[in-house]
Amino acid sequence: MTEKLKQVIKREMDGLPKENQEAIALVDWIKITEEIGKKYLFNESDLNDFQTQTLLVLIGVEDADFYSQNIENEVGTNKKTADQIAEEVLQKIFNPIGKALVDNLKKIALSKDANHEQNIGFILSGGNYSAFAEKEPPHKVVLPTEHKEDPYREKPE
Repeated sequence: MTEKLKQVIKREMDGLPKENQEAIALVDWIKITEEIGKKYLFNESDLNDFQTQTLLVLIGVEDADFYSQNIENEVGTNKKTADQIAEEVLQKIFNPIGKALVDNLKKIALSKDANHEQNIGFILSGGNYSAFAEKEPPHKVVLPTEHKEDPYREKPE
């Protein structure tokens, strides 16, 4: 891995929310990508491209649905190999990190005092823990109580 890629990884990881950073830190994804790269005989350039594509999914820049296609295009593998690599990464990196992230969000949700609106939001969402995330208070709309010389308003007799 090049120094430049290491710096990019550090910078991008530092910009993620704390919960995401903690979940990603639980899996040594760099080592796993290196092992996968050796398995598929990647050269240094292909390995860097592969790790970059993995990073882009981890930080949310690229959609995981396009991961296999991006590996095929950027690393220069065929579709079958790219699909195999993507499946291996899904099992070894993305699924464990996703599970850790959900566990972190559950802990946060359970540690906060939930109000009835959050509980209803959670139930209606089918179990989406983002219902417990803090929301901005609704904006108040102030309506004028007196109408000053409104030409369209009827005047009392």
